Amino acid sequence: MSEYDVVVIGGGAAGLSAALVLSRAGRRVLVVDAGAPRNAPAAHMHGFLSRDGMPPGGFLALGREEVAGYGGEVIDGVVRELVPDGGTGFWVLLADTPGDAGGRRISARRVLVATGLRDELPEIEGLAELWGKDVLHCPYCHGYEVRDRPLGVIGSTPDSVRYVQLIRQWAKDVVLFVPEGLLTVQQEAELTARAIGTVEGTVQRVLSEDGHLSGVEMADGRVVPRGALFVPPRFVPNNGLLSGLGCGMDDAGWVATDAGGQTSVRGVYVAGNLANPRAQVITAASEGSMAAATINADLVEEDIKEALHSFKLGY
Repeated sequence: MSEYDVVVIGGGAAGLSAALVLSRAGRRVLVVDAGAPRNAPAAHMHGFLSRDGMPPGGFLALGREEVAGYGGEVIDGVVRELVPDGGTGFWVLLADTPGDAGGRRISARRVLVATGLRDELPEIEGLAELWGKDVLHCPYCHGYEVRDRPLGVIGSTPDSVRYVQLIRQWAKDVVLFVPEGLLTVQQEAELTARAIGTVEGTVQRVLSEDGHLSGVEMADGRVVPRGALFVPPRFVPNNGLLSGLGCGMDDAGWVATDAGGQTSVRGVYVAGNLANPRAQVITAASEGSMAAATINADLVEEDIKEALHSFKLGY
């Protein structure tokens, strides 16, 4: 059995940032990371001041080193369950996975869950193979790198129209692929006004040559050459641990938190994409830092009560 002040589940930007702040505050901290970062397919990350263009793996490795430098621990493993232990404490149960972490039971005064989300992509042949390379979803993360290429947006909802208007910021040659009958007259006029092309119909497959996007093939055989595609995925929170604890969530599975990241279950906090699907790396890191400060303040209040109790008993 191991005892920690805080166990952080998820070693991405949010989790490591929280672990850094808590370790610097003198807390005993353990980070448990499953090793499957959402941005792993991307060659570089952008928009993070002083770390722009850095490979995601290098960023996380540096973060681990910084946490370890202040006494925090980081292990590879998968948390299979969180079990309440008293008023605000928890047992963190690890899955039986290869390595030293398998099957361990860990005691934590507080838990921060930063397991992020997963991207559910449209079931289009060839699309997944190019995800994070020439098939992208965040223009602020990747738009500059594909600027002035012939760009495309694969859309299936009315929101796609506003999205393609955003993509137009990075290129003059932009095409929106949409199902027939989706666009209103007003939307068609707005697209035409900014010289955004439209291709109505069903996308059959995404074509590639030598590992790079070459075009989009429609069900009727039309092929539209493109240099990069933007595809809004469906964001699905990795909320299994929180669901098991009965944390409050909305109908889509996004956990409800207060301003400090605490969930409806006392002692359980979240940060990053698990609660904020729009958070970029720098945003997730900020949320992790803020949650860490809130957790430490919460622990200080508990420390005061315990110290006062011991003082009255003459310990």
